[in-house]
Amino acid sequence: MRAAWLRGLPVAALIAGGMAGATPPTPAPTVSVTARGETAPVGTAAADAADDPAIWRNRRDPAASLIVGTDKKAGLHVYGLDGRSRHFLPDGRLNNVDLVDLGRAGVIVVASDRNDEAAARLRLYRLDTGAARLIPLGTVPGGAGEAYGVCLMRDRTGLYAFSVLKHGAIHQVRISLSGTAPEGTIVRSLALQTQTEGCVADPRSRTLFVGEEDRGIWAFDARADGAVQGRLVAPVDGVQLVADVEGLALAPRGRRGGWLIASSQGDNGYALYRLPDLSPAGRFRINAGALGAVEETDGIAFAAGGFGKTFGTGLFVAQDGHNGPAAQNFKLVAWRDVMRALAAK
Repeated sequence: MRAAWLRGLPVAALIAGGMAGATPPTPAPTVSVTARGETAPVGTAAADAADDPAIWRNRRDPAASLIVGTDKKAGLHVYGLDGRSRHFLPDGRLNNVDLVDLGRAGVIVVASDRNDEAAARLRLYRLDTGAARLIPLGTVPGGAGEAYGVCLMRDRTGLYAFSVLKHGAIHQVRISLSGTAPEGTIVRSLALQTQTEGCVADPRSRTLFVGEEDRGIWAFDARADGAVQGRLVAPVDGVQLVADVEGLALAPRGRRGGWLIASSQGDNGYALYRLPDLSPAGRFRINAGALGAVEETDGIAFAAGGFGKTFGTGLFVAQDGHNGPAAQNFKLVAWRDVMRALAAK
């Protein structure tokens, strides 16, 4: 792994500067918040194991909402907001996870399955929200190569998963749940040049955001018949965004607004970009409090709305890469704390 400030520089800048005498850029001002909750550690100890969360909000009883999180060495956990693991499914090397609430059709969870590094799979579950358990549905192909990231989008044409492979390929998979087992069809493929993982889709604008770890955040048309060329909308600059670019999440507001959030792993921060113009909108860190600081974050998730008294206006969840002496886990942050800290800076 390169030193943190080197990972924050674009490759071209390192070459042009000849490495010798290069001056690291200064990150933009960063506010601090503290976690108000945490999950139990994942079961894999002494390893980089916890990776990516997804949040299901219980509209009728927000305090009974659930978090699904990966132990990328072993399987999937379902946590309550109290942090207790309510269910664990030992399905092996599941890297990233996302979910979508389809109403009467249930809550569908999709994880990127890297058990076979030559053939990516998408592993599907139904979340039994009453029992807080995952019901396996089956797998669909995710493309040739090692599975890494995954994110979901539902629009008027169907349910889609974006299967992000480690080497930079991105496959858009149309998922059908009408039969006895799920079916998946790759409807188009996109590509980035280097290692790629985090992604999130905005169904309002039908835009797919993908993080290329050393280069920045790309935007693609998320429509199944859309153009395949992407735009680099948030480059790694060592100021707002420091490599590696890891998890991405959306905090939507209204018909077009809100924020795109990125894990700026190289300096243990989180970068916000204002929607829809993607202008930089501030940075924050999760510093030491009663539950400790958060470092080296891989996956993140956000869900709007109330989650009880503690998380009244939204919940942000981040993987904690250093939770010693225990194994890695996920930290829970009140979104209002982030907004207040940014407004006060």
